[in-house]
Formats: sequence, C-alpha cells, structure tokens
Amino acid sequence: MCGRYAASRRPEDLAGIFEVEKWEPEETLDPDYNVAPTKEVYAVLDRPLKDAQSPKPVRQLRRLKWGLVPSWAKTPEGGARMINARAETVHEKPSYRRAFAARRCIVPADGYYEWVTGSAERDLEVEGKKKRPRKQPYFVLPADGSVFAMAGLYEFWRDRTLPDGHPQAWWVTCSVITTEAETSPLAVAPADGPYALADIHPRMPLMLTPDRWDAWLDPARTDVDGLRELLAPPPAGLMRAYPVSTAVSNVRNNGPELLKELEGPEEGTLF
Repeated sequence: MCGRYAASRRPEDLAGIFEVEKWEPEETLDPDYNVAPTKEVYAVLDRPLKDAQSPKPVRQLRRLKWGLVPSWAKTPEGGARMINARAETVHEKPSYRRAFAARRCIVPADGYYEWVTGSAERDLEVEGKKKRPRKQPYFVLPADGSVFAMAGLYEFWRDRTLPDGHPQAWWVTCSVITTEAETSPLAVAPADGPYALADIHPRMPLMLTPDRWDAWLDPARTDVDGLRELLAPPPAGLMRAYPVSTAVSNVRNNGPELLKELEGPEEGTLF
C-alpha cells in the first residue's frame, strides 16, 4: 500500500521534470517529509484550462487533497479511506472506474515509507490480539535518485451545502494506485535485509517510468484494456530501501531528518 510518503522537490523542479505548462506560484506547498492522507499534495495532470477558449489539454501541476471522493458521494467523509486504488481492480470498482477512464494523474514523490509486516505480526493479527509488535519503517526510493512518479487518479466533488462561487464548493481529490510488491532483489538493499520490497510489505505504489507518462496522462485515451497495459509493474532492479527512524510513525513529525538512513532496524522493532 501507500500510506505515507515524502515530497520535498520544489514546484519549479517538478515543472521541468514533467514538462508542466501551467502552475500557480500561490499554490506552492512547503516540502513535506511525512505526507499523510487528507493532506494537500502535488499532482501532475493533463486537462483544458478553466474558461480557456481551446479544449486542448494543458499539462498542469495542481494541489489536490489525498483521499479520493467520488463525484457521486453524498459526503466527503470516506476520502481518508480511499487513498489507494488496487491496479488489479481499479478499472471495475465504482469509486475509481470513471476516474481511471478519464482523470488520471501522476503524484510525484521522493519515495514512500512502508512498515515491515513480519511473520510475528501476521500471527498476532490472525489470533485477533490487539497488541502488535513495534514495526520498523523503511524508506523506498529510486536507486538513481530520480523522482518517484506514482500513478494516480483524481476526481471532482461538489459540496452542495455551499453556494456557487464559494472557494471550497469544489473538492479535487486523488488516490494512488498500488500493485504487488516486487519480489526481485533491490538495486540497493540493507546488509541484513530486507532484500526485496515484498519482504517489507506485499503491496507498493505503482511507479510509472518516464516512457509511460504521456500515455498515462492523456485524457483522450479511454480504452480500458489499453490503459490497463500501462499498469504493468516497472522493470525490476530500480529501487532501494533502507531503515529510518520510527519517528516517522507519528504524523506530527516532519523534517529531512526522517529520511536519514539508519545502520540497522531500531532496537525492539521487527525485521
């Protein structure tokens, strides 16, 4: 899954990486080293500009709220639970299928955090015990330091309790698509493991390599079967992972120190 990630790149840098044509400086977000659900995040999308004369899509860098609210939802309360969409079923789930066909985006990140799911924890969950072992977080990122381009969807939701023209009348929300975690060896792995992303967690956000960006963002592409081909996992051997402080487990903690690589798992944690 993807429940927390880091995003520290400046918008002007993202604009250059993704060939963005339009972004508003007043929408600039501060670097965030502990992005959590319901926060505002950057997303890259192709869409005609509002009130533009031409219907031609324009590549934009926009601020969206993380946690998708379907257009037909009566309230936005379920958004916090819809931060991830599974690649295997995104085309058929009522909450995601319309966005998958027409409103796709890229959510740029430095990398994502994942907490190891060890056998001891799984045994406790099966037994129904409430107390769980203290989990070790890992930071996962491209080994070459490039941007982690997560496949995403976005949606518009109208708050009918507010009048037309109200600045909060429309919500624009997004979800990150996840896929099965790689079982192949990491490009760079901790000395004592884990050696593959699947050793940490069975799911991972779907990273789009640059050769898929244009096709994924193109709103003219609506063929479901063709779009599903873009959900194939990236080539193996592109990622690295390393342990980080359990301070990241608290959403109130935020700063570049959360990305500091530890020599090994913290004492008392799983792996």
